[in-house]
Amino acid sequence: MTNNRNEEMNKKFNRRVLREKCLQILYAYEMNNDDYNMVMNGMLSDILSESDREFAKKLIRKVILETRTLDEKIKERVDNWEMNRIALIDKLLLRIALAEILFFTDIPPKVSINEVIEIAKDYSTSNSGKFINGILDAILTDLKKDDKLNKIGRGLIEETLPKKPGKKQSK
Repeated sequence: MTNNRNEEMNKKFNRRVLREKCLQILYAYEMNNDDYNMVMNGMLSDILSESDREFAKKLIRKVILETRTLDEKIKERVDNWEMNRIALIDKLLLRIALAEILFFTDIPPKVSINEVIEIAKDYSTSNSGKFINGILDAILTDLKKDDKLNKIGRGLIEETLPKKPGKKQSK
């Protein structure tokens, strides 16, 4: 039991590191128009697990290939705000989370959102987490309402705490 828990903790930690590397690779790609394959292979060379490398590569490719779709979803939720005014790091984090929400059926949406919020704390401004959370939460609500959220297995897990009997939930 303890061994499985350690493996799960390591996987969570590894995924955060992988998402951070994805952010760095996507940033280099945006800033320098570098060949993302070259940057990606260099940045992921220290990742020992083939499945971890494949996760990162798939995420990066999805973000790059689906940028227009991802940006349209973001634009729908950024009232009176031009896309070019959103900080690049925040825009990349929004794209990463949205790519996971839309195209990675086995990752719960709340995990994707929470991960990019945590990464924003280290890589962006003090207000970025709230900004990113607000946009992603609104998009997630729309996807659920329109029945366009395609999740299977672990991706179906809702990470909400059950209400305790007799206690009011704070908002």
